[in-house]
Amino acid sequence: MGEIEGIYRALQTPGARLGAQPLAGVSTLEPGQAPSAGMTRIASRMQEKHFPLRVKLLDNSVEMFDIEPKCDGQVLLTQVWRRLNLIECDYFGLEFQNIPSYWIWLEPMKPISRQVRRPKNAMLRLAVKFFPPDPGQLQEEYTRYLFALQLKRDLLEERLTCTDTTAALLTSHLLQSEIGDYDETLDREHLKVNKYLPHQECSLEKILEFHRKHTGQTPAESDFQVLEVARKLEMYGIRFHKASDREGAKINLAVSHMGVLVFQCTTKINTFNWSRVRKLSFKRKRFLIKLHPEVHGPYQDTLEFLLGSRDECKNFWKICVEYHTFFRLFDQPKPKAKAVLFSRGSSFRYSGRTQKQLVDYVKDGVMTRTSYERRHSRTRMSGRALTTELPKQVTLGPAERGSSPLLSPVLSDAGGTRMDDEEEPKHKKLVRTNNIRKGTGADEAYFIAKEILATERTYLKDLEVITVWFRSAVVKEDAMPADLMTLLFSNIDPIYEFHRGFLCEVEQRLALWEGPSGAQAPGSHQRIGDVLLRNMHQLKQFTGYFHRHDEVLTELEKATKRSRKLETVYKEFELQKVCYLPLNTFLLKPIQRLVHYRLLLRRLCGHYAPGHRDYADCCDALNVITEVTSILQHSLVRLENLQKLTELQRDLVGIENLIAPGREFIREGCLHKLTRKGLQQRMFFLFSDMLLYTSRGVSGSSHFRIRGLLPLHGMLLIVLDPPVEESKSEWSVPHCFTIYAAQKTIVVAASTRLEKEKWMHDLNNAIEAAKSSGNTTLALPGSAVCIPPRRPSDEASLEQESEDDAHGTHSSSEGQGQHRANTTVHVCWYRNTSVSRADHSAAVENQLSGYLLRKFKNSNGWQKLWVVFTNFCLFFYKTHQDDYPLASLPLLGYSVSVPREADGIHKEHVFKLQFKSHVYFFRAESKYTFGRWMEVIERASSSPGKAGGPEA
Repeated sequence: MGEIEGIYRALQTPGARLGAQPLAGVSTLEPGQAPSAGMTRIASRMQEKHFPLRVKLLDNSVEMFDIEPKCDGQVLLTQVWRRLNLIECDYFGLEFQNIPSYWIWLEPMKPISRQVRRPKNAMLRLAVKFFPPDPGQLQEEYTRYLFALQLKRDLLEERLTCTDTTAALLTSHLLQSEIGDYDETLDREHLKVNKYLPHQECSLEKILEFHRKHTGQTPAESDFQVLEVARKLEMYGIRFHKASDREGAKINLAVSHMGVLVFQCTTKINTFNWSRVRKLSFKRKRFLIKLHPEVHGPYQDTLEFLLGSRDECKNFWKICVEYHTFFRLFDQPKPKAKAVLFSRGSSFRYSGRTQKQLVDYVKDGVMTRTSYERRHSRTRMSGRALTTELPKQVTLGPAERGSSPLLSPVLSDAGGTRMDDEEEPKHKKLVRTNNIRKGTGADEAYFIAKEILATERTYLKDLEVITVWFRSAVVKEDAMPADLMTLLFSNIDPIYEFHRGFLCEVEQRLALWEGPSGAQAPGSHQRIGDVLLRNMHQLKQFTGYFHRHDEVLTELEKATKRSRKLETVYKEFELQKVCYLPLNTFLLKPIQRLVHYRLLLRRLCGHYAPGHRDYADCCDALNVITEVTSILQHSLVRLENLQKLTELQRDLVGIENLIAPGREFIREGCLHKLTRKGLQQRMFFLFSDMLLYTSRGVSGSSHFRIRGLLPLHGMLLIVLDPPVEESKSEWSVPHCFTIYAAQKTIVVAASTRLEKEKWMHDLNNAIEAAKSSGNTTLALPGSAVCIPPRRPSDEASLEQESEDDAHGTHSSSEGQGQHRANTTVHVCWYRNTSVSRADHSAAVENQLSGYLLRKFKNSNGWQKLWVVFTNFCLFFYKTHQDDYPLASLPLLGYSVSVPREADGIHKEHVFKLQFKSHVYFFRAESKYTFGRWMEVIERASSSPGKAGGPEA
């Protein structure tokens, strides 16, 4: 049985990689003396030990290598790298087939004769072994050329599955790289002889149409475009290994830089990130994944998959070990001590360099670069292309873990990417600079389109929380009734599938917009309205699905109350990192996304002049989405209220049936209540029929315990209370006001004058609405509680409780696990502020995603992060492809501004976030994105009031 541990061999010396010939010994023959017959026979036998071994290269040429079969695989690999003069060789390997359609990697540390059957007749082939997530990590132009050839092979072998349009686009870039600019006659002749796609004839016209737009694109630029398009596809670098799960269902296993992937056909249904995996092993045909305890709790932490044979199982395990070592480890770990008597498990270890070591090796210039030229095949000249120098890259460090920034607002500086002067590779920046003229009118439309793309990526990941992750959790435990499963996933699966296609279209359009063709023909692809109009019309067909989300949320809540098993799965799932918001929040995302489309289309229509070719499509798309959102507006309001009540039902202890007909959430926040022990911090919740106040549960608990309930019916209008606020009594505190309820009177204090005015405004409006409703009976949560009439002595009564009461006996559910500290309830508690229903509704439009550079605290370095802003909180990821955030930063109470001279920030597009002594600097890529980040953060942080700022 093997494990995921990795051990390295010593690295090759520079001399070995440069091709220094091994010493052959010293001749003892005299000048002119010929070898004897015996010596000739010996030499002949020695030659028989060597034979030519065939290797098929990525351009389909076949090279012969003279190899002794008893040699280790590394001997052959070294000869191949030397002949190709391949510097970034660790991304590649040699594969062979012992069984038809079953490819195996040649192991460097094992004799070739023990791996390859009949080596004289075998054909090995060069292939990409490790696919990095970003082609910018490939520093050599020649490496990118070979990667493009690998993707060409994958397209033809149907490994890189994609839409017909994407396949045609990739083929057109490959054509441009190989034969140069568009010529219809020559293109058709070339495509008759050379096959790029399995069913190429069907896509011929699309290929020609795309190729026509690549005029002037160099081979190097074409290769890079191939990689840019391909890396965004779900099947990029994926190699399937057929397996079945415990229930016998047929699945496909694969491995990537992120971890182990599980597919049903070509749909990814699960990802086991390396950070979640504690151990990988195999027993005969069984492949085992052992997860960390916090991922799935103390039980059923080992997942089991069955492969076709022991050899297939071991082969897949080896690939996992190599991928984990290459992408996750930085330096060579110390080798395991050799067992004295016997050892258990496989002795296989990865024997090459890690990606970090490879990057450092190329960066340090250890290998001598050989200049060469590469031209289009129409001018036919073979050889390596001239290497283009790129800025030195450093891979991101391991995922940063630690306490939430709410309690300790810091992201670790260790292991991050330092980009002092440049936040993106030169080749990307040059392409964009040549095609997007900064400061021109076309600039803003491009960045709005980029915002659509970035937020769509986040939205699709949010849908996957339900369609992939939550489905996997409930199916594994068989925790959800069949009718609810049908209701939930039949409503959200079609929406998810639609947006997968929509995202691909937007990505392709942006790739064309940013590509060289955009500069040659400014009107051809520098637009987005046609894509939006087509897809907004399709979204209109999903109106029925959107209407049923109210029913889905209601039925899910009912089923959770009925089934203890489903309730447990629900709560455990909410504690997983991938569920970075309350679970039912994700069910609101589809309708909220429609509102976001409306906002972005308004920006586009406001930007374009009426005569612009994109204007009409954008206006038509805006009309379509406005019609849909108008129809669904009432459903959205109802859904947001239902979601908030459901969330509070889980957070509050001592209350049942909070979800009642007609009850609406109005405001939640922190106030200080006057008790016999003085002012005590309390969390208040204002609804359309009552006011609740709570205290925090026991230390480490995530819940709030109900301390009092005041009905709004019969409550007096709240007014400024100068006698309490300005008197010289011992209770005199700033921003204090009195609430006269039907049964008692309480005195509370807000943190600022602004907070006080907000509470009084909402309370007075709620009291007036309760009066006009004429409903004199309070729909009490829980059992029928009789509220006695108010006694005169209660008017000035103080709450008779102590903090000891707040730490007394609680329900068992209160201590179950840790809660996410970035929900608005907990943020309001820590920041001493409040959030209203209007703030939550406005937050729907205050959402943004994209890459930002965060300044390190103690140096001039900057760290590139994918940042998602939603629910008043920033979530930080390494890349947009990550499944869960590394850290979060709630922004309630934060102020946003531009840096001052004293801050010492000498960069453009930098904004500053500050809450008390906590300060962060972030840098955007353009003036437009800088303005958008400032706008959404300022709206979110200032709307609830700057509780942590200066006194109002």
